Amino acid sequence: MNVMMKSIIKQVALIFVLTTLLFACKEDEYYTDGGRAEAVFDGTIMDYLDAKPREFDTIAQIVRLAGLEDKFTNEEFTFFAPRDEDIKQLIGSFTAGGLNAQLYALGLDTIKVLSDVDPVIWNFYLHRHIFNGKNKLADYPQVDYSLMNVYGGQYYQSQGDAVCNIGVVFNDAISSDGKSVLRYMGYRQLHMAYISDLSNPDVYGGVAITSSDIQPHNGVIHVLDYTQTEFGYRNVHIGADIIQSKR
Repeated sequence: MNVMMKSIIKQVALIFVLTTLLFACKEDEYYTDGGRAEAVFDGTIMDYLDAKPREFDTIAQIVRLAGLEDKFTNEEFTFFAPRDEDIKQLIGSFTAGGLNAQLYALGLDTIKVLSDVDPVIWNFYLHRHIFNGKNKLADYPQVDYSLMNVYGGQYYQSQGDAVCNIGVVFNDAISSDGKSVLRYMGYRQLHMAYISDLSNPDVYGGVAITSSDIQPHNGVIHVLDYTQTEFGYRNVHIGADIIQSKR
């Protein structure tokens, strides 16, 4: 009986701590790499990209080259933002792999500056990351990649040609000693998965959102984990288009 009572007390204590933490966090707070930050940004989506040059200097340049600066300033949408690292990985170099290595091997002009890529291509693949409306984490359903028949997220069409499964992973709450686990009571993290083959929509890999619910005046930004994703979700797609444009 004493053992059972101790277990119940631990469970109640854990629930109390979690409830306290949940109410201590305001609704408009979000988490970036484990740290709390201010979600509301006093400016447009374009302004936000310009204000974060370490993460988005290259992305901001591509937005302008694609002729989308006005859209990112005035239109309302949700942006699943790639980071500069995704462009660096895409382009690479003729000695270290990536698209430039392929262009060099084919005897085609390599990419020296971002404007060496047809702006129509930049425009097309940026639209894969743009979704209608203003959707925060709380607007998406739960997803559990081990239990998709119950918590399957939801499919969304981007403003481009991308269909993605988007959902919120409800992590478990685990006590410090690892002995008590509350299913789905831990922190929640937004995930998305690009569906590359619509005839086989159940095969994909989910990408974590490292920073969610960033709220400029004209939309919502969710920042993709650059270590798990690629610009336009598939380097092979944009790479093929760039190679074809240079033939």
